[in-house]
Amino acid sequence: MNPLLVLQAAEHVRSEVREHPKRWGCLALFLLFGPAIACVLVAVLIIVVIAGGAGGSSSTPGQVPGIPDVMLTAYQQAAQRIGGIRPACVGMRWAILAGIAEAESRHASGRTIAPNGDISPPILGPALDGSGVGGNRTPIRNLDGTFARAVGPFQFLTTTWAGVEQDGNDDGVRNPHNAFDAALGAAVYLCGTGPRDLKDQGQLRAALLRYNASQTYVAQVTANIKRYDAVELQPAVDASGAAKIVIDAAMSQLGVPYAWGGGTAAGPSRGIRDGGVADRHGDYNKTGFDCSGLVLYAYAKVGIALSHNSRAQFALGTRVPKEAGLGALRPGDLVFYSPGLIHHVGIYLGDNKMINAPYSGAEVRLDSIALGEFAGGTRLLQ
Repeated sequence: MNPLLVLQAAEHVRSEVREHPKRWGCLALFLLFGPAIACVLVAVLIIVVIAGGAGGSSSTPGQVPGIPDVMLTAYQQAAQRIGGIRPACVGMRWAILAGIAEAESRHASGRTIAPNGDISPPILGPALDGSGVGGNRTPIRNLDGTFARAVGPFQFLTTTWAGVEQDGNDDGVRNPHNAFDAALGAAVYLCGTGPRDLKDQGQLRAALLRYNASQTYVAQVTANIKRYDAVELQPAVDASGAAKIVIDAAMSQLGVPYAWGGGTAAGPSRGIRDGGVADRHGDYNKTGFDCSGLVLYAYAKVGIALSHNSRAQFALGTRVPKEAGLGALRPGDLVFYSPGLIHHVGIYLGDNKMINAPYSGAEVRLDSIALGEFAGGTRLLQ
């Protein structure tokens, strides 16, 4: 059975119990006096409800661009289960584990990931023999005398894994090369043994520093986490084909900083000076997107090359006039704003929503379409 479907079913049951306590209370009393199997079902229901309050994230998006489905399920399941292992730890969520796994292995990129979470071939770092490979100058040995090395999608040192190993898929094996085991082990390691609130940025940074004592690493992972946290806002998008590819590409950049002049067909890039607002926000020192740069990047995924200018983008494709209203737009269409001259562009998602890089000081995000300066749309995908 798909672990993600089990978690979603449990969450539905919890919601029903909270909204209709009398209904479920009567059912519980009835079952209490029923056959023995009914008593077991009541016990299971109680356990599910209690476990749900343990502090894990309840947000479980079904797909996230760039993350294999099995890896995403492993992150989500670990975030749900950690409350039963470290009850004093709150605020764990799948985005934290995804942020680390992206930095450590790009979500096991280039490997085969079996439905049970086994990853092949194994992800192995160099032996820490003090030779200088990977910056290591101090030999680190396992208990058996062999040299330690980083292993698996979360790149645990073999010496560290011995202290946090978990059986995340309940197969009786604790394997750092298994997505479910490694994700739950990472959650245990981040939580530590005392009280910890990972919703608090200071405590989250302290946990990440314990994972890797590098400020550069922490900055990278916190940026990843912020981007994945934003994915939880992802609406249901009724798109397919090229439109879905464009939208998925843009959605994968949620949380990336706005940088005036930033964005290429390959991804975010360093911003440039504008002599005004962008300079005051330091955009020239940021790596990110401006509005047309995000559009340029997303459409490059379907082989459409666009200029880095919203006015030039407005002149392309089939016009969807503002008089036709938002109902005439399709997911993937470009939507434009103008107080006179075109100055902003976003990608339409449906349901009056767009994804865009709005302005200096902000990030790639979802916004409702405000009609005040709405100038209509263009359709590049037929």
